[in-house]
Amino acid sequence: MSYQLSAVVADVELLREQTADLDHAVLAALRQDFALLPVTPQLVQELTGGLPDYATDEPRAERPFRLVLSRPLAEVLARWSRIGPVAYLEAEFAGGLGHQSAVVWLGGEVSWGPRYDAALDRPRTEWPINTALARLGAEPGAWIDPFAELGLHLERDTDGWLAHGRRGLSADYWDDLAEEWELRQSDQHQQPHRPGPVGDWGIA
Repeated sequence: MSYQLSAVVADVELLREQTADLDHAVLAALRQDFALLPVTPQLVQELTGGLPDYATDEPRAERPFRLVLSRPLAEVLARWSRIGPVAYLEAEFAGGLGHQSAVVWLGGEVSWGPRYDAALDRPRTEWPINTALARLGAEPGAWIDPFAELGLHLERDTDGWLAHGRRGLSADYWDDLAEEWELRQSDQHQQPHRPGPVGDWGIA
């Protein structure tokens, strides 16, 4: 199963304020009052006035991102970081192989990174995305690491995050659906079956 990420992550109110007048900004809710802004070519063009540039070769430590963080784009993200920390995150995985990269701005300049890792053989807390999220202020919780704690595993690509944001889904949407389904199944076993409306969990 593949996974692809190209997104800005920051405090939800920071991103709402900075993207309020943008036509191509779609915010997707994460946990702990963070939000994810999928980075699309249309968004880059709106932010910078120019088309995005993508690396033709595979990312590596010297050039950690597939999206070239042009000076105009980096300046926009640095400006946003004057309000609070802002991270740009990238990841690509397929068949268990891939990489992740991250960079964080704070106070108008890069405060950490960029960092690239394709081996991921260090402790999870030292992986680029987890480290970046911790620097944003992500707190430990019940999930295995900050990546899962905030809900970055919920969608598998940019189209998924765009749909997530446009539908106004919460980061706990799938968990809520699973819990509701389990409750309905439990109720059906305890009570005589009563047909519900068409489309109600697929039961006519």
